[in-house]
Amino acid sequence: MSFKLNILGCSSAIPTINRNPTAQLLNVNERFFLIDCGESTQIQLRKYQLNFQRINHIFISHLHGDHYFGLIGLINSMHLLGRKKELHIYAHEELELIVNLQLSASNTELNYPLFFHPLSENESLVILEDDNIKVSNIILDHSIKCSGFLFEEKKSPRKIISSAIEKYNIPHDKINSLKNGADWISENGEVVTNNILTKASTSPYKYAYCSDTRFNERIVNKIKDVNLLYHETTFMHELIDRAEKTGHSTTLQAAEIAKKANVKKLVIGHFSQRYKNLNDLLVQTKKGFSNVVLSYPGLVIDFQEI
Repeated sequence: MSFKLNILGCSSAIPTINRNPTAQLLNVNERFFLIDCGESTQIQLRKYQLNFQRINHIFISHLHGDHYFGLIGLINSMHLLGRKKELHIYAHEELELIVNLQLSASNTELNYPLFFHPLSENESLVILEDDNIKVSNIILDHSIKCSGFLFEEKKSPRKIISSAIEKYNIPHDKINSLKNGADWISENGEVVTNNILTKASTSPYKYAYCSDTRFNERIVNKIKDVNLLYHETTFMHELIDRAEKTGHSTTLQAAEIAKKANVKKLVIGHFSQRYKNLNDLLVQTKKGFSNVVLSYPGLVIDFQEI
């Protein structure tokens, strides 16, 4: 079982030589979810040997170019490489018009089904749910409509204790009921309680992605107690007025959100190209929240190690 976050880009609007625009890949038990798709995302996926044909769901926070200019290239490469599986994109409704125009202008008819799922502008809703994961949007406060995303792993069944199964000679076809909490009753009427036969699985993980946003305490309840919070820190706190004007956050504002939400770990990103030494942002953020890490291309965060 795996739950890992791969950072592909961490720059703000203007990329730098060492920092690509925003993109992340979340690996949930070997299912790949792409979060934002800035310019050159597909190259980053290749660089870090992440097979983009395994991506079936893409989440775009908003329609500033540094968050989606890499999307049409990725869609086209999937097509050229013979993809047949359907692809789902979760974004504000205008993105469907943009992508369809780009495909039409190049006379491209995709080999695979492409589905768009529009995000609500003013309400947090479940946008994807299956047996393993639930994804909701988070309403953010940017200069245009913008959503974050909350990924919640579903609770796994209990784990079988093999030695106990052998000891009580329990048939294989009864294993699933034990995983779901059932006791075992032997042929002679002996009751073996479930806690002897199984052990609890690990607690499900939660990841909150808060893209471009002003300081916004309204999101705190939504992201409460997550294992990992990504929160943008475009500016050092000395530029708080600039952050407010442009719809962004500072280091200490991200730290305050993390503290109020009682998150286990904070990862910061979306750094302005004006900053050459990112360690200054890290040091300042730590003044408000200690368990924080800088995002950078190639960073992998394993939730089992948080």
